[in-house]
Amino acid sequence: MEKFTGIELFAGAGGLALGLEKAGIKGVSFVEIDHQACETLRENRPNWNVVEDDIYNINFTQYYNKVDLVSGGAPCQAFSYAGKRLGFGDTRGTLFAEFARCIKETSPKMFLFENVRGMLSHDKGRTFETILHEFKKLGYEVHHKVLNAAYYGVAQKRERLFLIGIRNDLTEKTSFYYPLPDKEWTTIREALKDVPDSPYQPYSEKKKKVMELVPQGGCWVNLPEDIAKEYMGKSFYSGGGRRGMARRIAWDEPSLTLTTSPSQKQTERCHPEETRPFTIREYARIQSFPDDWIFKGTIGEQYKQIGNAVPVELARRIGIEIMNSLKKIYKKEV
Repeated sequence: MEKFTGIELFAGAGGLALGLEKAGIKGVSFVEIDHQACETLRENRPNWNVVEDDIYNINFTQYYNKVDLVSGGAPCQAFSYAGKRLGFGDTRGTLFAEFARCIKETSPKMFLFENVRGMLSHDKGRTFETILHEFKKLGYEVHHKVLNAAYYGVAQKRERLFLIGIRNDLTEKTSFYYPLPDKEWTTIREALKDVPDSPYQPYSEKKKKVMELVPQGGCWVNLPEDIAKEYMGKSFYSGGGRRGMARRIAWDEPSLTLTTSPSQKQTERCHPEETRPFTIREYARIQSFPDDWIFKGTIGEQYKQIGNAVPVELARRIGIEIMNSLKKIYKKEV
């Protein structure tokens, strides 16, 4: 099998990188600023070239025309706009601009850019329009689609936007197709079968008493009104989007999107039967990390690394489709 190579930006704890590796893409550089996330990468893959630095400081020109793929999910701050003018000036100083700079400096055959679904509608769609404009200006045909991880072998309702770019001079040689979804979603019961023991951040006594009143698959709406009012405070009177509060996950459904902490008031992810947050290994299973993938740092830092990751199995399935596209390119170049 051909060895396809990639650069991973904002690598975090390695969810996307590990999925792409499983698909057959060999990373030549893994860029990450967070020290504990870098320690996680080094612990699990001592042979990986982990670059612990601010992306603004890194020059990628040594990889010009030498990598097949640039991948990563840039945390996107809001862009500033000068009138309706779209252009690099609008994204300067943002992490997206650094992702675009890496593409410019390396000219990969393809790229994978992952982000939250909300990017599509942010600033009435102008943020996304700017991003597309930048990628096209760099010479890429861009595909985009929102995928729900629950239908790609991951026990989690996690919707993410995936942009795939193919360099314009290669579009006649290849095409890209997103992986097909499963007919059924993956459940917590499937994901947590025989999960190894591991630590977790316990609830306070007060919170535990509240959570004990919530049935499987339930949330704050199942609490007696006086308890719900006290527990939720001002949130009790706010509109929509609160089903994550005091949420106990059910065995036969996927989890809600994992956040960087399983026990905060807005983001409870309570075990179906026991009144506690998911453990570190349960959290990792829900993100489809293998049990031998070790996370470094405090329990809080480990939850954060897992919660921020791209689910490994979803990344693997996208990686296989990227591999299929790259194989077509190489076949026609031989």
